[in-house]
Parts: sequence; C-alpha cells; structure tokens
Amino acid sequence: MLHELLLALYGYSGNVFVRNAKGELEVVAELPFIHPSEVTLFNRLCQLGTHYRRFEEFIRKYGHRPATSSVAGLRDLHGVYLRAFCSGLDEILEPYRETLVAVEHDILADPHLPATHIQSSLQEFHLMFPALAGVLDQLISYKAHGCYILEIVHKSAEFGVPSVKCALQRILKTCHHVLYNQLTAWMLHGQLLDHYGEFFIHQLKVARQIKPSESDEDDLGLAGVTGRQLKQIMQSPESQFSSSFEQFGLKAEMLPSYITTRVASKILFVGESVHMFTSENRKPTLIQTGTILRNKEDTFAKRLQELSHMKEFSLMVFENTLDEIRTCVAERLWQLVVEESNVIGQLKTIKDFYLLGRGELFLAFIDQAHRLLDSLPTATTQHDVNTAFQQAARSVLIDDEGLLEAVKLTVETRTQDGKQPGKKSRSSQSDVSQPSETGWNVLGLAYTVEWPLHILLTPSCLEKYNQVFRFLLMVKKIQLELQQCWALQMQRKHSEDASSAMWHLRTHMAFLVDNLQYYLQVDVIESQFSILLDKIHATRDFEAIRLAHDHFITNLLSQCFLLVKPVSYCLHEILEGCHAFCVLIRQAGSPMEERERNHMKTLTTKFQRQTNLLFTILSNVRGHQDSPHLAQLLLRIDFNKYFSQAGGQLGSYHHAQAPVHATPSSSRR
Repeated sequence: MLHELLLALYGYSGNVFVRNAKGELEVVAELPFIHPSEVTLFNRLCQLGTHYRRFEEFIRKYGHRPATSSVAGLRDLHGVYLRAFCSGLDEILEPYRETLVAVEHDILADPHLPATHIQSSLQEFHLMFPALAGVLDQLISYKAHGCYILEIVHKSAEFGVPSVKCALQRILKTCHHVLYNQLTAWMLHGQLLDHYGEFFIHQLKVARQIKPSESDEDDLGLAGVTGRQLKQIMQSPESQFSSSFEQFGLKAEMLPSYITTRVASKILFVGESVHMFTSENRKPTLIQTGTILRNKEDTFAKRLQELSHMKEFSLMVFENTLDEIRTCVAERLWQLVVEESNVIGQLKTIKDFYLLGRGELFLAFIDQAHRLLDSLPTATTQHDVNTAFQQAARSVLIDDEGLLEAVKLTVETRTQDGKQPGKKSRSSQSDVSQPSETGWNVLGLAYTVEWPLHILLTPSCLEKYNQVFRFLLMVKKIQLELQQCWALQMQRKHSEDASSAMWHLRTHMAFLVDNLQYYLQVDVIESQFSILLDKIHATRDFEAIRLAHDHFITNLLSQCFLLVKPVSYCLHEILEGCHAFCVLIRQAGSPMEERERNHMKTLTTKFQRQTNLLFTILSNVRGHQDSPHLAQLLLRIDFNKYFSQAGGQLGSYHHAQAPVHATPSSSRR
C-alpha cells in the first residue's frame, strides 16, 4: 500500500487512492485494513499528489509549446514569460521528486515503515504547494500575460514562511531572466524584442493619416485634379521623412509595481536614445564617434547579467545600474543635440516663427494673406497661404531657402458637418460672433524636425507651440487692425461723423492690446526663453534639457492664459470685440447710419463689460503666489493707474483724458 501511496503522491490514482468528483485524490472509504486515523493522514498526503499533478499538467500545457499562438490560442495563456514561469515551477518541483525517491528507498529498506515518516519527509510541501496553486489560480483567472506575471509572483512571494518565499523568489528569478534579456536588447542595442506584447515598453503609432474631407474631393478645375491629389503633389519629402521616426511609450498595465514609473521612464529614455542613434533616419552630416554608449555595451551587459543572477531583486542596485547607463547616454545625447545639432539655433528658429519673434515677417504676412484667410478655407487655401508667406519672407529679406522649406503653414479643412475637426464651435462661447469661421482660426505651422531633435521637438510639443502661435497671431492681427483704424479715423477727423466716443473706444482698445502684446513678447516669451537658454548652458545632461524645454512650453501656455479658462475667455471676447469694431469702421459710411451707430454702442457696452471682468479677475489674484503672471499683466495694463481710476472699465467716453499707450514703433515687436 505504501508504493500505491507513492504513486498517489505523483498524482496517479489506483485501487486504494481514487479521484473524487472534484478530481482530487482521496482514500477509498471504509477500507477494513486502514484505521480511521490513517485515513485523515493519507488524505492530507493525497492533497500533495493532487497539487503535483496539476502543476505537471500546467507545465506540459504551457511550458513546452512554442510561445507563438494561433488566433484561437490568443484567448489562452501564452508568451515567453509564461514559459519562463513553467521552467521555474518545474525547477522548484525537483526537490519534491527527490524526496519521493528518497522515501521509496526508505520503504524498500524497511517494509514496515510507518506513514508518519512519509508525512514528516514531505512536511515543507504542505505549505508550499497551496501557495503555488494560488499563483496558478491567479494566472488563469486573470489571463496573466507578460510582465503582469512578474507582478503576481512578486506579490505572492511576500509570504512569511521562508520555504514558500524562497520557492516563489526562485520562480521570479527565472522569469527575470526574460526581463533582463529584453532590457539588454532594448537599452544596449535599441531593439524591442517583444513579439507577443509582453514588455512594459511598446512602439507608438505616430503616422498621421488625414481623412479626405468633402472639400478635398472637389474638382479644382486643374485638368480634373482634386484637392486631395493636389495636397499629395505638394507634400514635400521632408514632411514624409519627419513623420517616419518611431516613438515608444510605457504600457502601464504591464509595469510591475516594484519597478516604479520613474525607473521605467529611465529605461524608456535609454532605449529610445540608443534606438534613435542606430536608426536609418539619422542625419548623415553628423560626426560619428562610436556608439552612443561609447563602446561600453559589453561592460553594461555584464552588469545586467550579474543582476539577473541575484537571488532577490533589489530596486536600489537595479536603479544604480540604470543610472550608470542613463548618465552615459545623456552625456552623449547632450553632445549630439547641443554641439552637433545646434539645438539652440533650432529653438531660436522655433521662437522666430511659432512665437512671432520675427514680428516684421508676420506683419508683412498679415498684409499679404488677409484676403485669403478672412473667408472660409478651401482646398487651395493652404497652397495660396504658403505662397503669400514666402513672398512676405522675401519682402523682409529672409532668403534662407532651407529654412523656408522647413517651415510651412497649414490650414485645417472643415468636416462635413461644417465644424473644425477636434474643435468646438466658438459661437456658443462668444457673444461677439462672426458670421462664419475664417481661415485665421485654423491656421497653424508645420516644422520639419531633423534627426536627432525629434526626441526633443516631438509632435505633441509642436502642437502646443501651435496653440501659442494662434493666440499670438490673433493679438498681432488685432493690433495691426487697430492701427489701420487709426489711419482711417485720421482721414475722417474733419467729417461730421468723427465723434469723441469712437475715438475714445479705439484708443482704449489700442491701449489694452498694445500692453497685452508687450506683456506677451517681453514678460513671457523673452523672459522664459532666456531661462531656457541658461538651463541649457548650465548642464551636460540631455534629460535636463528636455525637462527645461517641457517647463518652457508649460510656462508659455500658462502665462499666455491658454490654461486659465476665465482669463482666456475674457481676452478672446475682448479681441473679437476689437475685430468687430475694426470691421465696422472699415465698412461704415460717412456719416454712419442709425443701425451702425447702434452696433457701435453695443460694441462699446460689451467692451466695457469684458474689461471690467478682466480687471476684476486680475485684481483678485494679485497677491496669489501661484499666479504672478496675472499680477504682471495687471501691472502692464494699469501701469499709470488709469485703469484703476476708471473703475476697472475701459471704453467709456465720459473720461476727459485717454490712457497713454505704447508707441507704434514699440508695439510692432
């Protein structure tokens, strides 16, 4: 009977030990030669056999088949990490097999050996096997995949019993071999060896596919050429080149909890940098001085291999090794980006175009393109606008053809429902609504970023720059329109329609817009750009540069009030009111009709209400330490206390003296 008990411990049933309805081994009931006390002992031992049989079936099912899976297999457990888990499980079952062999030798040497001897020999497995069975239950119920298996095993290893903890740590160590192999390929060679989506880093899809809109399919009268075909013809090779860079990101659901997001970000940064350096898109004119790791791949590979042989995972040792690799990569990237790729020159180009640093260029462009963008955009608007932009550039003596090829203007076309894609209708946000949306509202810049600066000037960064660009261009355009209205009013100053109310309203509008323009260009852009350059010059770490650049963009968005909804809404209302005033001045006859006079009074009332609201918002946060830029804007607007003395309201013509505002020369920054 003892030999049949040994077979039951291997998971095989017989005449004495059979399987019940649940598939578990147990002693046949009411056998006359087995004492009731022995039944309890044998049933407890049979539980080990039941667990062992389940472990063996799990290993045979998942541990020896290929990691690839068919369409049907995708619904089942699969992957390299699962095979590593099965390998570790099989390894820790080996002591159990050896114990059974030893027990068999003892039984052959002493046929009268009591069952309690077998019980004492297998005592440690009574705690280990239920814990392992619990891990298998989690793997199956959660359909654990990839690095999530590491998370389950690591949490289960936090067990108080040393034997159980040691066994689970041995399984985790086996699974870590796969992790370290992926880390070595990713961090040292830039290769993402993850055919089954198991790693916590994955490749992002960055190729932008533009769906053809209704206007893109319109026949333009050019020998049957449609708008979409014309866009494809005009698309430059550089734009196709710039969109072909691969980008990677973290997969949060696959990241084990014992590897923090901060550490995972370092792994992502190192791998992205190595991958970028070895990519085929790199700039051929850059100086090649070895690999980005300075030929230390073998040294770092040895360090990672030593980590894989550690009995227990240590986050401190792991992060220290990553920091060595990251420091080497960051210094080489700094040299590559700052010295060889002239990142400061590229940032100055961004400032000149996206942040209107070349104010004379955009003044000329507004003069050239206002007829094209004052109406709804068509399929040819983008081409015409870029032609006007190049003419404006040449008129201000910008003759760098390479620069003009890298910077292009974009005009988003409408969807079939007449709304801008990705934008809400502004008619619901504005009391001063225009008859229709114009090309100015969908105008943007596209900049061709060369290797390796695409890891700094990412598409998301350029989109944020575009938000600032649209706002700055709106302010510049309104400022120019108000100056042109001043010229028209000077021509009509002797007419009978030259009322003081109209003069005061334009003066107050120009006062506010000129000071807003000065605040944006001097207090925000110049100040923040100077801080950015200081940080670039003060470090040799690329990640510090990227962090400084991210802070620069965030500060631009915040201090331009694009992230402060009440102030942003109020400023847009004021600017739209100024635009409506300029349109009225240009279109009104001399003298004005009664309808036009009533419209002028409406604009005056709305301008007074919005400026009062702006003054109230700025005054309430003047002392707040978290919003110093709002206090700075208030200082610019109310530098001579005229705003305060007027009760926080501009546009009223009951005051005897108009505010002093910036001269035309200084306002054309």
